[in-house]
Amino acid sequence: MSTTALDCPLCKGPSDFHAFASDTEYFTTPQQFAYRHCGACDVLFVTPMLVDRLELIYPENYYSFVEGGEKNVVTRIKEWLDARLLRKTLESISGESIRVLDVGGGTGWLSNLIRNLDQRVTFTQIVDLDSSARVQAESSGHSYFLGRIEDYNPDQPFDLVLMLNLIEHVAHPDEVLVKTQSLLSERGRVLIKTPNFRALDAVLFRHHGWGGYHCPRHFVLFSRESLNRTLNNAGLSVERFRYTQGAPFWAGSILQMLWRRGIISASAERPYGTHPIAPFVLALAAVFDFARQPFARLSQMIVVARKMKSDAIDPTATPSG
Repeated sequence: MSTTALDCPLCKGPSDFHAFASDTEYFTTPQQFAYRHCGACDVLFVTPMLVDRLELIYPENYYSFVEGGEKNVVTRIKEWLDARLLRKTLESISGESIRVLDVGGGTGWLSNLIRNLDQRVTFTQIVDLDSSARVQAESSGHSYFLGRIEDYNPDQPFDLVLMLNLIEHVAHPDEVLVKTQSLLSERGRVLIKTPNFRALDAVLFRHHGWGGYHCPRHFVLFSRESLNRTLNNAGLSVERFRYTQGAPFWAGSILQMLWRRGIISASAERPYGTHPIAPFVLALAAVFDFARQPFARLSQMIVVARKMKSDAIDPTATPSG
């Protein structure tokens, strides 16, 4: 059920108010939400957390549900960057065959891409809560489990687990990471992409609807330090880390500001992310972040992690450190 608990969902400790936010992206609810900060874990979390209202906060026109459409320059650049990231991750995995698990993979577009990048990918499994995506995923040759990753129990481990823009959408990311660790082969890797709330745009738009809140769909948000600690406590060690451009968060923040000032229009049927100027704002934000990437903490993080050696795991560690 929905929870209004003010205690941290990771360590169950006390938290402090961080900011108010509301759903001005899809207008799924007029309710106001509070993001709170756990000082011990250094995470943000939303309250109330609508864990039992997913069908409400993820409408039919949610961006990841919308199929097709003509690809613009920004979309093509994103696909190229995704392919480069996936190819580099695949190269780090040894062996003649690779089993891939895509958590939250929907219709399987990412699994399609990764299967085309490396002939060693012999099996692709999708775990998702979207029943409408199942037919398309299976028709593309992917296995599909309808449900939570916590309830998925395969017969064989996986060599690559994809969790791109996933852990911020779950109420207990620490438990999801523990489960993920148990599904990895000894040579396996988990690839994670998630927001960083310690970025410049997160500071500038803290009280002005930062796009990274993706309110109320982002339940828990990390910093680099808290993500690393949570991974370690789940038995995973970070092999590679880097910040990457957070253009969608910059664009969401700016477009919301323009909407609030009456400069652009938006509604539940036509979110401001579909406004004609959105691709241009997104492109400018991407250029700005790419220029800062060598020295700045950008608002998205990419992590490649693997199983920690058993003698390196601290059995006394708390779920969040």
